[in-house]
Amino acid sequence: MTDTQAPIDTDALMAFVFRAVEEAGATLNAALVVMGDKLGYYRDLAAHGPSTPAELAARTGTGEPYAREWLNAQAAGSYVTYDPASGRYTLPPEQAVALTVEDSPAFLPGLFQIALGTVHDMGHILDAARDGTGFGWHEHGADVHVGCERFFRPSYHANLVGTWLPALDGTVDRLTQGAVVADVGCGHGSSTVLMAEAFPESTFVGYDYHEGSVRTARERAEAAGVGDRVRFEVASAQDFPGAGFDLVTMFDSLHDMGDPVGAARHVRDALADDGTWMIVEPMAGDRVEDNLNPVGRAYYGFSTLLCTPTSLAQDVGLALGTQAGPARIHDVVTAGGLTRFREVARTPFNLVFEARR
Repeated sequence: MTDTQAPIDTDALMAFVFRAVEEAGATLNAALVVMGDKLGYYRDLAAHGPSTPAELAARTGTGEPYAREWLNAQAAGSYVTYDPASGRYTLPPEQAVALTVEDSPAFLPGLFQIALGTVHDMGHILDAARDGTGFGWHEHGADVHVGCERFFRPSYHANLVGTWLPALDGTVDRLTQGAVVADVGCGHGSSTVLMAEAFPESTFVGYDYHEGSVRTARERAEAAGVGDRVRFEVASAQDFPGAGFDLVTMFDSLHDMGDPVGAARHVRDALADDGTWMIVEPMAGDRVEDNLNPVGRAYYGFSTLLCTPTSLAQDVGLALGTQAGPARIHDVVTAGGLTRFREVARTPFNLVFEARR
């Protein structure tokens, strides 16, 4: 028998092993970031500057051994710096923005929270993968739902009113004068409330199939003082009520749908003759090789463990995936009967499309 196994490059092997060790540390760090966010460690360090573990623990009302080990892990990952002479740990200002300023487009704890919640449900995904079935969005825990909003909301806050809506042909003028808007797949209603605050002459309705998210969205609208112009209803993208909408929006939700073509067809029927459909999707290229980068890697991970199972849990189960790309989104839109489609904006994390009848 001839041995056809390629010779092993020991240096390459060990390089991969150490890279894998770093990856394991990064996996654990997702939980540590969520821990630091929920216990207030990052906010405390941002407010008080260089601190010892004892000081951090005392100010946050937590156990000193936890604060000590957490700080050391954060220092090893360069999230904080450590001064051996004083035994103090410092959260640099750049990290403070990314880890404590919730309205910053660089805010990160939501990303770690949704990642941790997604990984928590790994057992269900293994079962679904073996059976070729799905696992619904509504079946995940709160960290997935809350983390998703906290991850995407800063980008919406930074871009939706100032950049994305103005990129749509004539839409801002209609919103200013008074338009009727449907936000489909609205989740906790962040996008809906942002638009309502910016355009007081318009009325808005948010639709989501997840009843728990709709309850939260209603609370958010009341808290923001826009409850008189915003309502939220439980409905799917394929059967939400109403017609003659001047604007229909979908934020990071089309690829999660089991029947996105059916959703596109329903949007077409629900739009006014000159209405606009704004589709916000995760940043992606059309080819696999376009997405072999850090953002694509994260999104492919979410696609495997969260978005694809969500689609497969619904009727049709098209499973576009988080990295569908412009060409596949175009195909979905045109299959639904809309004839005009163009990209109007992009960020490092999102693509924004305009579709019309």
